[in-house]
Amino acid sequence: MGGRWIERWEPEDETFWRETGERIARRNLLWSVVSEHIGFSIWSMWSVMVLFMGPAYGVDPAGKFFLIGTATLVGALIRVPYTFAVARFGGRNWTVFSALLLLLPTGLAYAVMEPGTSYGTFLLVAALTGVGGGNFASSMTNINAFFPLRKKGWALGLNAGGGNIGVPVVQLVGLLVIGTAGALHPRLVLGVYIPLIVLAALCAALFMDNLAPVRNDTGAAKEAVRAGHTWIMAFLYIGTFGSFIGYSFAFGLVLQTQFGRTPLQAASLTFIGPLLGSLIRPVGGSLADRYGGARITLGAFVAMAAATGVVLYASAVESLTVFLVGFVALFVLSGLGNGSTYKMIPAIFLAQGHRKGLSGEAAEAYGRRISGASMGLIGAVGALGGLGINLAFRQSFQTVGSGTGAFAAFLAFYGVCMLVTWAVYLRRPGSVAPVPDTAEGAESRPAPAGV
Repeated sequence: MGGRWIERWEPEDETFWRETGERIARRNLLWSVVSEHIGFSIWSMWSVMVLFMGPAYGVDPAGKFFLIGTATLVGALIRVPYTFAVARFGGRNWTVFSALLLLLPTGLAYAVMEPGTSYGTFLLVAALTGVGGGNFASSMTNINAFFPLRKKGWALGLNAGGGNIGVPVVQLVGLLVIGTAGALHPRLVLGVYIPLIVLAALCAALFMDNLAPVRNDTGAAKEAVRAGHTWIMAFLYIGTFGSFIGYSFAFGLVLQTQFGRTPLQAASLTFIGPLLGSLIRPVGGSLADRYGGARITLGAFVAMAAATGVVLYASAVESLTVFLVGFVALFVLSGLGNGSTYKMIPAIFLAQGHRKGLSGEAAEAYGRRISGASMGLIGAVGALGGLGINLAFRQSFQTVGSGTGAFAAFLAFYGVCMLVTWAVYLRRPGSVAPVPDTAEGAESRPAPAGV
């Protein structure tokens, strides 16, 4: 796996980008999306498997929420090592390996998915599906290195959005199986993905490249950990991506538990929100490229709070129609915020480079180093928000019998996210300007003091 290494890569050089770089970057983006898409499908597999788990399985709703919460937790934690694997092994090489690794949880799920299997076994297999969540971190770190700053919002949004679509696609496959073969054949869903995993790994091996200039930089990792903006952005990403993945995993189970939907009825609705949220993520990145990531992110949080109010009302009065309207709006808005939030990361650290007195290529190199290192941490912490959402739902259903308590907590959290976004990235106290979140302002404006 030592082939296909590119020794020179200078995306900020417009001549290099026009004559060589753009064609190569777009090809790698395409196959990165394919692999990440399959990874997301495997990671979210248990949001579908629990719909097949009828009374014969002996697992109550709280146990099902814990299964999908376990998959969320492992997928979040594994993003940290996956981030640094790209520089250690090469983006193409790691994509091939991480794709083939998906065969392990998929094959094991195929073997054990039947009544009579112990809950501990289901829990172990659900945990192993977390490796699919790690694919996002390595893929985003890899694609971040391929594209110039002016294209990152679009490229990262497209890469992540194409990956996120893996969630509704596996749910659509589950719907197709339940609608045609019935709720007694979960292995058909798993059987669809085994050849797709092999195909994704093969295409990555044939068509992707490794970037030799991208090397593990322990100094960058340490600096990213120490940077206040890494943890501020991780907190905001809990609100955007944590909401998206948490709601994606829990949506079908909430419909079954709170509104008494059958597996087929739940599956016929579950995919809509994740699909729309995935499709709009590149739009969030593009809007951030044009208007600034912080502005779009703040607007997303304001609208998410309003949508949560709608869902809270619908949950209290038990109106399925109003609930669906509000919940689907939450998916769309979280997807928009996902794109704008991730666009902010490279621009923030480019601005930090200028604040340190760097300019030109030196500032751009610094921004690439630190933003690449921080993305894994931000992605990992953000994905933990999905775990928090599933645990909140579990507790709410155990205590009050509905999701009302959980939605009240989510509403309060979005209020805090709004305040943080405004205070750190949009407020203008005197002569201190906010960290620029567009490339055009990176050289001329300083970052806030103390961060």
